[in-house]
Amino acid sequence: MDIKATVLAILSDLTGNDVSGAMDDNLFDSGLMDSMGSVQLLLQLQSELGVNVPVSEFERSEWDTPNKIVAKVESLA
Repeated sequence: MDIKATVLAILSDLTGNDVSGAMDDNLFDSGLMDSMGSVQLLLQLQSELGVNVPVSEFERSEWDTPNKIVAKVESLA
């Protein structure tokens, strides 16, 4: 399974935007993601990729761009 494609598909579903052209843009600063979106992201990552990240261990600065999310998921997969 292609982690990057799966993460981008999840982000597209959550934000309603194709973020593949803005891999280093901060999703929170741009208003595309918020704390509820973060929880939904973690749930979908667990469901689709088997990546388990407790909300208590979620550090927003490590998950704020599509590139960082892909790298984090790859390190946990």
